[in-house]
Amino acid sequence: MILSADRCVSYDLYAVKIGGVVEPFVALVVVTAVAWGIAVRTGRTRREVLALALRWGVGVMFAMTGVSHFVGMRADLVAMVPDWAPAPGLLVTLTGVLELAGAAGMLVRALVPWAGLGLSALLVALFPANVHLALTGDDLAWWDELVPRTFMQGVFLAATVTVTALGFAARRRGPTARPAPVDTARLAP
Repeated sequence: MILSADRCVSYDLYAVKIGGVVEPFVALVVVTAVAWGIAVRTGRTRREVLALALRWGVGVMFAMTGVSHFVGMRADLVAMVPDWAPAPGLLVTLTGVLELAGAAGMLVRALVPWAGLGLSALLVALFPANVHLALTGDDLAWWDELVPRTFMQGVFLAATVTVTALGFAARRRGPTARPAPVDTARLAP
């Protein structure tokens, strides 16, 4: 594996570009879909399946983005901070810690609505940095342009708001009874 100046990690026959919003978007979609596929087989209600799948998707996505604040993309993220914001390095560190805390919160059912609320607020607070990059960045990839980036941020926000709403709704309902597993051996003649 070779890490070059343009952050392109190359493995013998292919290259993967690190950075941007595409990887978190793909992580959110793929992990949510896989978690959905697993959770749907557990006898949970559709609402519970959606909540669990989104928790995992949001958690993995923010774990990825949180780590990128410290490894691999730190310089790019510091450069994204608008000029009017104070201490760009400190802000990137703080938001990275908050993203990792939010990702960890997705693992604890009691913390899910609060973690989702915090991550939703963080997405709204960080949106100006995304707009700043889209409007002032040079030689941007298509996904870093304003419209695709805004769309993906909207998807991220929809996921965190949905996790938050489902988490608070589950707290109001309390624990739900799950159907007992079917003993297929007893059903056979």
